[in-house]
Amino acid sequence: MTHTPTASTRRAWLALLAASALPWAAGAAAPTPVEVWKDPNCGCCQDWVDHMQANGFAVKVHDTGNNAVRARLGLPQKLGSCHTALVGGYLVEGHVPASDVRALLQQKPDALGLAVPGMPIGSPGMDGPAYGGRKDSYAVLLVARNGSTRVFKNYPGNAGKKEST
Repeated sequence: MTHTPTASTRRAWLALLAASALPWAAGAAAPTPVEVWKDPNCGCCQDWVDHMQANGFAVKVHDTGNNAVRARLGLPQKLGSCHTALVGGYLVEGHVPASDVRALLQQKPDALGLAVPGMPIGSPGMDGPAYGGRKDSYAVLLVARNGSTRVFKNYPGNAGKKEST
């Protein structure tokens, strides 16, 4: 004698299968592509690339410097840093935290992108052991298409204090 499952039993099994597949499907999202232009000898740029990869971005690197691409994309020179990236149609200049790039992609403002001018210690890529836990305060700037800026997010420093180990 064979047992044929009822329609409600089949629905229950399908629901169970679908529910068990959801965590896998959520984890299967493709990494967000980022294209980066940097100097081939810059260690902090590579550290920022590593930070982005660790935070779910798929990074393609061009070791050709970034001055030409920065100018082509219209970023004012005063906002420059050591590497320039493109992600989701936005420019990302310098040591911008991955969380702010994610926020930019979610908010989708009408802007050129984000910039962290210079190379502030404590920002992603400038936060290795060589800095002894030092964190300078810095701001991530939202850059409008006309080159004007406003603060996207502030990061407080630790007044040059070293972290205790």
